[in-house]
Amino acid sequence: MAHKFKVGDHVSWNSEAGRVSGTITRVHTSDTTYKGHTRRASEDAPQYEIKSDKTDHIAMHKEDALRKLN
Repeated sequence: MAHKFKVGDHVSWNSEAGRVSGTITRVHTSDTTYKGHTRRASEDAPQYEIKSDKTDHIAMHKEDALRKLN
C-alpha cells in the first residue's frame, strides 16, 4: 500500500499548544518503542516520526492526525 506521506514531507498536526508543523524524518511500518511506550505500526497503518519546525521536539503520529503543507 502506498503511504500518504513520505520522508521530507512538510506536515502539521494539532497539539495541546495549537497547530504545530514539522518535517517527516522516518516512517515506521512495524511496532516501535517511542518515549518508553510501544507504538503500533504496520504497512497499512504506519507511524510517522516528525521533527518540529520551531523546536528540536520529535513527535510521532498516525496518518490521520497529519495534514500535508505546501
